Amino acid sequence: MLGDLGRKSDDNGRKCPTAEKMERKQWKKAETAPKDLMGLVFSWSLKDILNKNLYKNKVKMIPDTFLSVSHYLTSFIYPLIEETHADLLSSMTMVSQAPLCEILSVETTKDYEPPTNLKYKITLKVIRNNGNDAEIYEPETGDLIALTDVRPKCISDLNRPKISYTVASVVAKPVRDPDEPPPEEDTCIVLSSKPIEFEQNMETNKKRKTLFAVFLINMITNNRIWAALNIGPDLGNKSIIQKVLQPDSLAGEECALCSSDSVSNSEPMVSSFDLNDSQKAAVLSCIAARECHHQNSIKQIWGPPGTGKTKTVATLLFALYRMKCRTVTCAPTNIAVLTVTERLVGLVRDSNEYGTYGLGDILLFGNGKRMKIDDHRDLHDVFLDFRVKILANCFSPRSGWKHSLESMICLLEDPKEMYSTYLRERMNQGKGVQTNQEKEEDIQSQSFNKDGRKNKKSWMRKDIERTLKNSKKGKGKKQQDKNSEGATDGSCDKLLTLEEFFKKKFYDIVNNLKFCIPKLRTHLPTSLIPLEVAKNMIGAHRLLESFITLFQNVSVESKGLKEVIEKIGDAGKSVDRFCKFHKTRRKFLEILRCLRQAIEVPNTTDHYRIKSFCLQNATLLFCTASSSAKIPVGGKPIELLVIDEAAQLKECESAIPLQISGIRHAILIGDELQLPAMVKSKISEEAKFGRSLFQRLVLLGHRKHLLNLQYRMHPSISLFPNREFYDNLILDAPNVKERKYERSYLHGNMYGSYSFINVAYGKEEFDYRYSTRNMVEVVVVSEMVATLAKATKGRKQRVSVGIISPYKAQVYAIQDRLGKKYTSSADGKFSVSVRSVDGFQGGEEDIIIISTVRCNLKGSVGFISNRQRTNVALTRARYCLWIFGNGPTLEHSGTVWGKLVNDAKDRGCFHNAEEDNNLARAITTSLVELGELHLLQKQDSLLFRKARWKVHFSDDFWKSMVRIKSVEIHNKVFCLLEKLSSGWRRPDNEANPNTINGTCLQLLELYKVTKILNLVWSVEILKEDSNYIQVLKVWDILPMERTPKQAARLENLFGNKRVIDMDHCKFKCVEGNLEVPMTWPADDEPEQSLSSFKSLSLQS
Repeated sequence: MLGDLGRKSDDNGRKCPTAEKMERKQWKKAETAPKDLMGLVFSWSLKDILNKNLYKNKVKMIPDTFLSVSHYLTSFIYPLIEETHADLLSSMTMVSQAPLCEILSVETTKDYEPPTNLKYKITLKVIRNNGNDAEIYEPETGDLIALTDVRPKCISDLNRPKISYTVASVVAKPVRDPDEPPPEEDTCIVLSSKPIEFEQNMETNKKRKTLFAVFLINMITNNRIWAALNIGPDLGNKSIIQKVLQPDSLAGEECALCSSDSVSNSEPMVSSFDLNDSQKAAVLSCIAARECHHQNSIKQIWGPPGTGKTKTVATLLFALYRMKCRTVTCAPTNIAVLTVTERLVGLVRDSNEYGTYGLGDILLFGNGKRMKIDDHRDLHDVFLDFRVKILANCFSPRSGWKHSLESMICLLEDPKEMYSTYLRERMNQGKGVQTNQEKEEDIQSQSFNKDGRKNKKSWMRKDIERTLKNSKKGKGKKQQDKNSEGATDGSCDKLLTLEEFFKKKFYDIVNNLKFCIPKLRTHLPTSLIPLEVAKNMIGAHRLLESFITLFQNVSVESKGLKEVIEKIGDAGKSVDRFCKFHKTRRKFLEILRCLRQAIEVPNTTDHYRIKSFCLQNATLLFCTASSSAKIPVGGKPIELLVIDEAAQLKECESAIPLQISGIRHAILIGDELQLPAMVKSKISEEAKFGRSLFQRLVLLGHRKHLLNLQYRMHPSISLFPNREFYDNLILDAPNVKERKYERSYLHGNMYGSYSFINVAYGKEEFDYRYSTRNMVEVVVVSEMVATLAKATKGRKQRVSVGIISPYKAQVYAIQDRLGKKYTSSADGKFSVSVRSVDGFQGGEEDIIIISTVRCNLKGSVGFISNRQRTNVALTRARYCLWIFGNGPTLEHSGTVWGKLVNDAKDRGCFHNAEEDNNLARAITTSLVELGELHLLQKQDSLLFRKARWKVHFSDDFWKSMVRIKSVEIHNKVFCLLEKLSSGWRRPDNEANPNTINGTCLQLLELYKVTKILNLVWSVEILKEDSNYIQVLKVWDILPMERTPKQAARLENLFGNKRVIDMDHCKFKCVEGNLEVPMTWPADDEPEQSLSSFKSLSLQS
C-alpha cells in the first residue's frame, strides 16, 4: 500500500525510523500552525472576513489514510479555520437580521491586563414578556459578538470611518436559577479583541449613545475541536485514533484471545428485548469487544432508516449499565442525545422494581436551554443541572442528609438533651429567660460535681423545670422582652416548651428526610448505594410514614406527647398505652443507624464540586460530542465510547470524545447514506471537511454490522429507497406487511400509501434570503393539510403529518400559510410539523408530504439532486408518502428524482394534482394570487375537466379576482362555479334582482357569493366539432351597485342575437335536479349565428 511510510512499527513493535521521522516532522508542522483559534478570529479585519478566498491556498484535501497521529490531527486545522471564517462571513452578510441586545454599562474586570487579557463586565438591558421571543437576545458563553453604537442595517454600518465595531467573545455568564425571579439586569464577562473605545465615553459622558451587542456566531464547538486537534503528543488518549489511521484487514473482527463467557452471560438478557437476529448480533459483538483487554477496537453498526437503530443502541447501553461498564454516549445534536437517553431511561424504569433506584448511574448533561429540557420531564431525574441542585440540598451541612439523619437519631434517642441544647443556644443568642439569681444557681449546680455527665443532666433538668415554670407564668416572655429591648423584629420568638420543641423539631426533620431519602436513592450512583442499602432506604421511608401517623395520634391525645417523652428513656422496660409508638420508634432508629453507617455523602453545597462528583461517579454519561470535552479526568476509568448518528458527525469533532482518558473501545452507529454534517464553506466541503469517521472507515473497507429489517415504512414506501440506495439489502418486517398497516386517510387512488402528485402550474422563485420557493406548491400543500385535518377529525388514533422541503424559503412559506392552526389540534389528535430535510433526519411521522419546489424547463434541480438528502426525505413516513412536484422538471433532471418519477409511473402511482377538485381549486386560487392569468386563459377549464358544463371566462372576471385578495372569497367563487358546472341551479323563487331589464333579464344570471359580491354569468352556445353546445360564460364578480352598468354593457351584445340564438341559450335540459347542457347538430344553424360568440369581449 504505502510501503515503509505506512508502517508504524517493526516486527518487534518498535517504531520504524522513517515513521518516527515523519511523526516528528508532523508535530513540528503543527507547531507552526496558529496556536489560538479565538486569537486568530480576533485578528481578522472586516476586509479579511469578507474575503471568501482568505484561506483557499491553505486548505488541503483531507486524506483517506494518515501517516501518524500528528498527521491526522493537523489535517483538520486549516479546514476548521476556513469553516469558522465562512460561518462568520455568512453571519456578517446577514447582520441586519442578527439578534442583538442593548448594553447599559461596560467596566473592566479585576484580571483585566492589556494588551491580551482585555476582559470586561458588561451589563445588559433585560427585556421581558415582549411577546416576541425571537427578538430577545441573551448572550451565552461562547458567543462571538460585535459591539457597536448603531443597529446595523448593512455591513458598512459596522465599519464607519470614525468609529468601528469591536469583536468580543462571551467567556462567562452567571448561572441563573430558573426557580428564582429574574434579575433586574443581566451581566456577562467578555474577552475583547481590542480596548473598547465606547467604554471611556460611557464612563465620562452622561449623555451617551446607545451601545449594542450584535450576535455573530457561537464558537464553543469550534474552540473545543481546536483544543482536541492541538492537544499535543503527550496529552490525551491516542489509542483509538491510532486504530483509524490506516486500513486494517482485521478491523471489526472479534478478538481470538478473549473468552466468550461475557457474551454467553449477557445473551439471555439481550434476548429478552425482542431483537431481531441482526440487532442481537450487533449488540453481542459490542459486549464481546468490551471484555477485550488485548487490543483497542472500533465497532460499526449500520442502521438504515426504520431498522430499529435506537432500540439496538438502547439495548446495548442497558446491557453495559447492568455490567457497570462506564460508557460515554454522544451524538452530533441535542435531539439525537435526548432520543437515545429517553429510550435507555425508559428501559431502566420498566425493568426496575425499586422505583427510581439506579437512575443515579445515568447522567445527561449539556445546555438545558438548547436541549429544551423542560419539555422532557421524564429526563429530569438524570439531567445534571437538576441533579446538582437536588444533591446540593441533600449534601447541605445544615439541612441535608447527614444533619437530618443525626438530628432524628438524637431526637428519638434523647429528646430532653436536644431540648437542653436548644435552650443553651437561646441563651447564647441573648434570648435567655434566666434571672441573675437563676444563673448563679446554674453555676453552683455546674460546680457541684466534677462528673460532667451528672452536672449536665442536673443542669438540663433544672433548665426544663424552669422553662416549664416560666412558660406557665409568662415570666419567660416578659424577661425575654426586657433582655431583647432594641432587638430587630423577629428576634423575640416565643420560647418553646419541651413538647412544642419536640413536635416542631420532629416535623422539621421529617420534611428534610422525606426529601432526602427518595432523592438520594434516585440521584446517587449505585456504587455509593448498593441494592441492600436502597432497600433499607425504602423501608426507612415506609417506617417514617407509619411513624408520622403514630406521632400524630400521640400528639392529639391529652398529655400523650409528654408521656411519650418521659417514657423514651425506659420505654423498653414497661408497657404503656403507647407501646406501638415505642416499638416503631426503635425499629426506625435501628434502620437510621444502619443508614448512617452505610451512606457517605460529601459535605458541601458547592455546585462545581457536586458536578465533578456526578461526572466522576456515573456509569452512563450522555452528551453531545462537543460537550464531552467537559468530562473530567478522575474516578473510575471510562471504558467505552458510543457515538450515535456517527455519520452526521464531522471527523474532526469526533476527535473530542475519542481522546477521553481511559477509553479502550469505540462503537459508531450510523448510516453514511443519509445526510452528513453540514458545512458552510465550499472550500472546506471540497476538502472533505464534512466527512465523518464512520464514512471514511466504510471507504477503507472496515467491517460494519447491518441492521437489515425495517419496521417503519409501508412496503410501497420502502420499495424505491431500498432498491435505489441499499441494493435491496433491507427486508420489510412483519408488522409493516400486516393489513392494519394500510391506512386510508383520504378517498381515491391518489392518496394511497405512496404517490407522486404532479403540480403542473408551479413557478420557482427566490425569496429575500436567496432561497428557492414555489408558491403554487405552498398553496397545494396547505390545502392538502386542511383536507386531511377535516377528514381525520373524530378519529380515535392520533394522526401526525410531516411536511418536508429541501429549501428553507419553502419551509417558511408553508409555515406562514398554515400559521399555528395545525401545530396541535384542540384534542391533540392532529399535528403538523414543517421542516427542512436536515431538520427531519432521524424523525418520522404517520404521513409525510414532500414539496420538491423545482419547476423549470431545463430540468435543473440544484442541491436536491444529493442522494443522501433524497434518501432522508423518502424514508420518514410510516403509512403514507405523498410527493408533490413538477414531473417533467424532475424527470429530465438526470438525477435520482428522474428515476423516482419513472418508478411512480411504472407502478401506477403517478397522478396529476388537478384530478382532485380541492387541489385544482387551490391551484387556480394561487395562480390568481400570483397574477398568472395567462396560464388560466390558456387552460381555463382547470377546475372543470370532469364537469358537465364547460366554463369560459372573460378577462374582466380574472381582473376582478386579482383585485380581491381574500383567499376565502376566491374559494367561495370557485365552489359556486363548480356547483354551476355540475348542473346545480338555485331555486326558482330566488330570481335576479330587479336592477336588470331588457334582453339581459332573459339571459344574464346573478348569483350571490357574499353579502356584497355577485357572480355574473350566462349560458352561451359554442361550436364544437360538428355540433353546437351550451356552455357557461362567466363575465365578472361585482358588488350589486355595479351590476346595472355591467348589464348595460352586455345589453348591446345580447341585443344582437337572433331569436333562434336566444332560444338556444335559454333552452333548459333537466336530468333529475340538475340542468345539463344541450347539443344541436351544426347543420341546424347558420354559421353566421356563431360569429357574435367568437368575438365576445367587453368594451370599456
